[in-house]
Amino acid sequence: MAVEALFPLATFQSPGEFLPHTQNWFLPLRWYGLLIATAVLIGLNLSSRLAKLRQLENGLVSDLLPVLVLFAVIGARIYYVAFEWHNYASNPLKALAIWEGGIAIHGALLAGTITLILFCRWRRQPFWDVLDVLVPSVALGQAIGRWGNFFNSEAFGVPTDLPWKLFIPAQSRPVMYSTSEFFHPTFLYESIWNLLLFGLLMLLFRRGLKAPGMLPSGAMSCVYLVGYSLGRVWIEGLRIDPLCIGSLPPACDGGIRIAQLMSCTLVALGVLGLWWLYQRKRPLPDPSGQRS
Repeated sequence: MAVEALFPLATFQSPGEFLPHTQNWFLPLRWYGLLIATAVLIGLNLSSRLAKLRQLENGLVSDLLPVLVLFAVIGARIYYVAFEWHNYASNPLKALAIWEGGIAIHGALLAGTITLILFCRWRRQPFWDVLDVLVPSVALGQAIGRWGNFFNSEAFGVPTDLPWKLFIPAQSRPVMYSTSEFFHPTFLYESIWNLLLFGLLMLLFRRGLKAPGMLPSGAMSCVYLVGYSLGRVWIEGLRIDPLCIGSLPPACDGGIRIAQLMSCTLVALGVLGLWWLYQRKRPLPDPSGQRS
């Protein structure tokens, strides 16, 4: 009881996926959509400011962002459906119903990276310089967007009796956890983690402006890869809706959690990139073919 008194507001419960008074509209407004739109607008403003400080081409971010967001969302959906095809095989058109949920951040990152490479090749811009001004916005956008999972009562963790916990309504619980009411608020864990990562990236960016040699092109991107992925590895271990290879959720027994595999791969790539920059003291190869 004494412990619970220290966390009077630590039991979370979604008010519903729709904004108040809009559920009966022809096109109901969803919290998830509002949060994504908010994240995009904040990201546009922030990355534009960072690009100006990095002396990148004027208007570059505003030209890039609509295309980047579009293909990132498409990539996130394709990635999710590919690993959950058993749920769509009988009705493939259901894969288009993205409003029903089902996107994966690693799919967004892969599609976004390909889009950025092609954009930088077209606009003759250095890939790593552009990516460096985007990753703080990506981290902040993830921190904001994770609250969409809260409103949708999705992407939560295993049952818990901790003082901080998330109430999940019966209709949103997996069958095996139908008698459990409270679960780990993994959306909150990842939101806080990404917010801290955003703060770290902004601190590095500011220090890099004062001492340019301290932060070579691509360093911030590598820090993002390592920082985000380390958090995702342990948070993913709590979730009961993982994408799996060789098994099925919630435990992926005998199989592999895709997000953990991808995260470990990205950690390795990020560490390799930082080693290349600071130990070998050489610039990262530019996948768009531009010279730094």
